[in-house]
Amino acid sequence: MPMSRRVILAGTAAALARPALAQDFPTRPIRIIVPFPAGGTTDLLARLFAQRMTETMGQSVVVENRGGGGGSIGADVVAKAAPDGYTLLFHNITFPTTTATMALAGRPPHDIERDFAPLALGANVPLIILANPGVPVTDLKGFVDWARAQPNQPFYGSTGPGSFMNMVGEVLKRDANIRMEHVPFRGAAPLVQELIAGRVQFGGDQISTCLQHVRAGALKGLANVASRRAAVLPDVPTVREQGFPSLELEGWNGFFAPARTPAPIMARLNHEIAAAARHPDFVRRCEEVGAEPVGSEADSFGTMVRAQSAKIRDLVVSVNLRPE
Repeated sequence: MPMSRRVILAGTAAALARPALAQDFPTRPIRIIVPFPAGGTTDLLARLFAQRMTETMGQSVVVENRGGGGGSIGADVVAKAAPDGYTLLFHNITFPTTTATMALAGRPPHDIERDFAPLALGANVPLIILANPGVPVTDLKGFVDWARAQPNQPFYGSTGPGSFMNMVGEVLKRDANIRMEHVPFRGAAPLVQELIAGRVQFGGDQISTCLQHVRAGALKGLANVASRRAAVLPDVPTVREQGFPSLELEGWNGFFAPARTPAPIMARLNHEIAAAARHPDFVRRCEEVGAEPVGSEADSFGTMVRAQSAKIRDLVVSVNLRPE
């Protein structure tokens, strides 16, 4: 009986301490790990969130870029971090893609559902398939016809082996029966630079990274991977409109915490992220680059990630996509 009473009292004390835990948090700076080099959409949005959260949380919120491995290196930093809310991951649709390819190869560095706690969907950002202006086409169907007629294989770029664009390239090769050679880069910024320079003919990334270049004519928008056309690029048709429905996936950027992060801390962080996403300055900046601020609840974000991960896992297996 005494032991049981101590256990009950300990549990009660822990329950009473939880609100204080969230109330006291944070007492030191928070790191947001972006698993790509600076300059891309995910990096831009992370810095916008960090700025707003610094102003409201009373502690510095800093962005740390850990590029490489299609985003897996930075993600692994967070997977192994203490579950205390001070190290967060801000990732995108490449997360389930890279994880699935590494699992297929038998060397997964982490598991999304086991090692991470979905925290909040930060923003929806459509993904755009692009071509160098020197390619004489205006849409994805035209690119497929052009690629078939080339004596040499066109080059397609991605943000790394096993990344989302790597998957798109391989699925398109299969579905359209064309040949292309993969050229991986360490992030969106170098990929876009090489597309503009013409050293790769085909690629893609989140609309925010390439919007200004498409509008200026430095890149061609061939297809929108989302289920509907983007308001900022209404003339770019969707993949489904062009007969490639298997490529249709919604682009996103979202926050994850290490698994087992206490619920009160998760709730506090989610509240701050949602407040940042509603701020007029944040909304205006997102609209300028074609992003849609969200700041969703953790449960709905987790449900979306699990559903999308299942579809991506099937695509990865179907083309036997593996990290190079």
